[in-house]
Amino acid sequence: MIGNNLILGYLHSSRVLGWQLLRFLCDKDWRIDVRRCLMAADEIITRALFGVAVSSSFPLRFQDLSNIQEVPNHQEIFVDPSRDESIIIELLDFKHDVEDHGSAVWFLRDLASEQDAEQSMLLEQSGIVEAVGLRYRDVPSVVSTAVGQMAVSKGRQGREAQNIVRVYLANLRLKGASTDVLITAYEPVFINPLSTSARSVGAGPAVPAADSGCLPMAEVFKHAVTSFTVHDWSLFGAVS
Repeated sequence: MIGNNLILGYLHSSRVLGWQLLRFLCDKDWRIDVRRCLMAADEIITRALFGVAVSSSFPLRFQDLSNIQEVPNHQEIFVDPSRDESIIIELLDFKHDVEDHGSAVWFLRDLASEQDAEQSMLLEQSGIVEAVGLRYRDVPSVVSTAVGQMAVSKGRQGREAQNIVRVYLANLRLKGASTDVLITAYEPVFINPLSTSARSVGAGPAVPAADSGCLPMAEVFKHAVTSFTVHDWSLFGAVS
């Protein structure tokens, strides 16, 4: 029997190889409890982003997409193919024409428009909170969040293959660095049989996270937002 310490050692040494090893051991039933495998995959770890300038924490099960394909320089994308969930951290030039109040809703609607989404609806939104740990040059940063639901197609698929997804979006306004940070998390609600997602997770209503032994996406999103830390402000062209 392979010890748990060895498994976790592999998991920490390589995100991609660690996840593949975990899946292999669980699938092959090497007398390792499946729930413990899932718990290990859902362990919250800190990820270095944009080199080491920024960090955020979320479950190990989310794989760095840049290890598989090219990702734009202003984005960091992490995915869990087994649940068709994803987290995107994006750096944008500060939108001076967008007010702090309702900025997350503005970006959510802009995202829906950009993705040519249908059946878009706002489920909830927060007020504005100062992000004390992100104050720069004595200029306060603020954060607000919004949650919506929309029908979107994956990749280049047409409207006939749209999935219903819940979208969690946080807008961290780093005013001292003239940057809008977006943290967006996608959670499937219903998978269209014609969608490419149906091949990996199956068509129909998405399996609730609790039934899969996974941390709910709302909690994943909360961890990613509240743990967001800037270590090197020069990433934004700012000089300390």
